[in-house]
Amino acid sequence: MKYRRLGKTDLNVSVVGLGTWQFGGEWGQQFTQEDVDAILDKGHELGINLIDTAECYGDHLSEAFIGDYISRRKREDWIIATKFGHHFHERFTRTDVFDAEGVVRQLDASLRALHTDYIDLYQFHSGPDTSFDNDELWTVLDKQVQAGKIRNLGTSIGNNDNLHQTAASSQVNSRAIQVVYNRIDRAPEQRVFPSCQAQDLGVLARVPLASGYLSGKYKPGAVFGETDVRHRHDQEATRRKLEEVEQIKQNEVPSGVDMAKWALAWCLKHPAVTTVIPGCKNPDQVVSNASAVELVTEAHPQDVSGK
Repeated sequence: MKYRRLGKTDLNVSVVGLGTWQFGGEWGQQFTQEDVDAILDKGHELGINLIDTAECYGDHLSEAFIGDYISRRKREDWIIATKFGHHFHERFTRTDVFDAEGVVRQLDASLRALHTDYIDLYQFHSGPDTSFDNDELWTVLDKQVQAGKIRNLGTSIGNNDNLHQTAASSQVNSRAIQVVYNRIDRAPEQRVFPSCQAQDLGVLARVPLASGYLSGKYKPGAVFGETDVRHRHDQEATRRKLEEVEQIKQNEVPSGVDMAKWALAWCLKHPAVTTVIPGCKNPDQVVSNASAVELVTEAHPQDVSGK
């Protein structure tokens, strides 16, 4: 595994992390604690130290799975990133909670679910600019940092061209940006990434496999079940994406190289990107994701020698 400094934080994160939205049950599979244990154990074995989750992946369900696991392992082995801003009601249904008092309640609920007394990276979760611009919110969060409940603040931008929230990060002491970035969605390269580099912000690239489309497993016309979030995607847009993936596979992916491995390494080669956080449904997918480091050979401005 390779490690990079996450922006202005004191965190050295694995360049491949573990995305855990799937643990909440919205990606076509219901997970057990045994399933989650196997995935996280395999990640640890391979040198992965970053787990990214959220309050609304289920009603703190993903966090609870992770917390149960952490309670039986060494907390210091893991860098835990979670988020705030949404209350989960039922599958695919959430309401916003960005008021200062509500966010503190969310933070305390996340700490309980995660069986920890601190969160390494606490991220504003895909909220509107009006919520981001609430000084009271960031004042309260800064107090939580001072109290030791949060080590670092971050921002997970909903629109991957949201320069407003990115550019204001340093003003609110947000030290990392999480953004959708992959081979078929390169919008952050234009404005978000230059702003991140100018401010020395860490970048967590989410959806690096384009919701699995860049895994190479799916052909144009693929159909997803109703319990899979991809069932909600526009069918015509999905068809076009999968056709683009076919062209990329034929013209850019070297012969004999696994496409998912190539796609993750492609993200990691950008000088602004610190880490990718792909989801995984089983330990074999963790192994496949982690192997992307074999294709990342160039020096990177955030590289460090170890954890």
